[in-house]
Amino acid sequence: QVQLVESGGGLVQPGGSLRLSCAASGSIFSISHMGWFRQAPGKQRELVGTLSSDGFANYVDSVKGRFTVSRDNAKNMVYLQMNSLKPEDTAAYYCNAAIKTFALDYYNNYWGQGTQVTVSS
Repeated sequence: QVQLVESGGGLVQPGGSLRLSCAASGSIFSISHMGWFRQAPGKQRELVGTLSSDGFANYVDSVKGRFTVSRDNAKNMVYLQMNSLKPEDTAAYYCNAAIKTFALDYYNNYWGQGTQVTVSS
């Protein structure tokens, strides 16, 4: 069984910064991509940024230059550094990872439970 647990959300003023963390645990053999999605009220869940195991990053245009995804492969962790936050960044942020366990020979997609980020003055 695999779990993704996020932390680091909260309330921040416009222009501020937050760092989200996500720890993957369980019977993990290998992790392919890890990253972050977000969902604002009344909107569909959207990609924020992902990072492949070999370091290839992909971001939604609205966060390029402000957000950075990083990984600690030894600890099975992924981070989202968010700078210059805007009110429109307010959403629930979800950790996502493609993980192969010892029991299976293919990758499954896993999600965390979400952490709320609110940008408001």
